[in-house]
Amino acid sequence: MSKDIYQDLKQLGGATVLPDNPEEAVLERVKNPQKDALYCVRFTAPEFTSLCPITGQPDFASLMIDYIPGEWLIESKALKLYLGAFRNHGAFHEDCTVSIGRKIAEFTQAKWLRIGGYWYPRGGIPIDIFYQTGEPPEGVWIPPQDVPNYRGRG
Repeated sequence: MSKDIYQDLKQLGGATVLPDNPEEAVLERVKNPQKDALYCVRFTAPEFTSLCPITGQPDFASLMIDYIPGEWLIESKALKLYLGAFRNHGAFHEDCTVSIGRKIAEFTQAKWLRIGGYWYPRGGIPIDIFYQTGEPPEGVWIPPQDVPNYRGRG
């Protein structure tokens, strides 16, 4: 595969700065060289952080994103910077999780996507958020997320 197909990527291979907020973050994508195959891609972000929009206190989650790509793959460094941009962003758990899932699904034009937001307890109650774009296509193996439902999440 020729390197010039990656010429539009602005963040990969160079110095970057963490965006101040998700609205400023730039997602990037590359052509899927295996677009004729059904397969699942998993990204796990075990140290996701955002802020409570009311108290400003930090919230922590482990995000697990599974998607079946079509024409496009999400570029992982751009995804890392996008997720990091939530660090100083105030939003409830539900808004963070669903917004991330919807943005990635739309941007990549994924055949299917699911995201599990496994939020660590604050105030004694964990909140887990699940979003998916519909039923996954038949014939593709999608591993279970199997994240423990309380403390000690790995």
